[in-house]
Amino acid sequence: MADVKLFAGSGSTVLADKISDYYGYSLGNREVKTFSDGEMQVVINESVRGAYVFFIASTFSPAENLIELLLMIDSAKRASAEYITAVIPYFGYARQDRKDKPRVPISAKLMANLIEAAGATRVMTMDLHADQIQGFFDIPVDHLKGEAIFMPYLASQDLSNVTFASPDVGGVKRARSFAQYFQRDLVICDKERRKANEVSAITVIGEVEGADVIMIDDMVDTAGTMCKAADALLEKGAKSVRAYCTHGVLSGQAIEKIENSKLHELVITNTIPQLKQSSKIRVLDVAGLFASVMQKVNSNESISGHFVM
Repeated sequence: MADVKLFAGSGSTVLADKISDYYGYSLGNREVKTFSDGEMQVVINESVRGAYVFFIASTFSPAENLIELLLMIDSAKRASAEYITAVIPYFGYARQDRKDKPRVPISAKLMANLIEAAGATRVMTMDLHADQIQGFFDIPVDHLKGEAIFMPYLASQDLSNVTFASPDVGGVKRARSFAQYFQRDLVICDKERRKANEVSAITVIGEVEGADVIMIDDMVDTAGTMCKAADALLEKGAKSVRAYCTHGVLSGQAIEKIENSKLHELVITNTIPQLKQSSKIRVLDVAGLFASVMQKVNSNESISGHFVM
């Protein structure tokens, strides 16, 4: 069997360290040199010839995280690595997955093209903004689900009074999977958005009177939608509102908004490192899941057991 090499992107070193501990391999030696104008040069300081290489790097802001991943992939390809897997727990630029108006990019497709052109032979990620983004790649994609982390955690709690909710129409499929799994009701928050990152109004579709509501989404960015949805649900008669979102982007004043909101708790994962702490935010670890899937992929075993539904 070929040697296995694990390397971390600069923005994902904490998560990569945990994944490597679960996997049982130390992270490989690589460095990033920066020219005075900010241009990066990635150097892999050990042989990867004939190796199965995993690069662990979420592509959240700044864009240097993406550029570094592309450079690492290209370095390994030119050093004759046998197989290169881009492990991207959070896949950035995935929100722009179609042309919804004239003269806009399909950024998710462009990211897929760049990763393939760099030389990746496989991609492993979690909770893409839209499932169809898998089809933007012409290489295998292992699309893991946040439900593999959230559902076991929720199963340990009392859900007898819980109603699940989607904070927008686009997330209904994701929220419905939780409602069906736990045999609970589902409601939908229909939002009206006049411009990006700004919600003007939310209408709750369904009955939440006296219920403990759990909202399900793939990411929370500015937290504007989440906080306004919590207000709308409580005004409709909900007893409490929590939110479970795989990716905690939490840009701008998001954490302050959450702390000052009526949201009881926000549960996220560590696909994106959290520099600020909040008593309302709980972070669950995805390292064990990724390490297990990486091991199975490397040994050509089925990974279907890692999907709850």
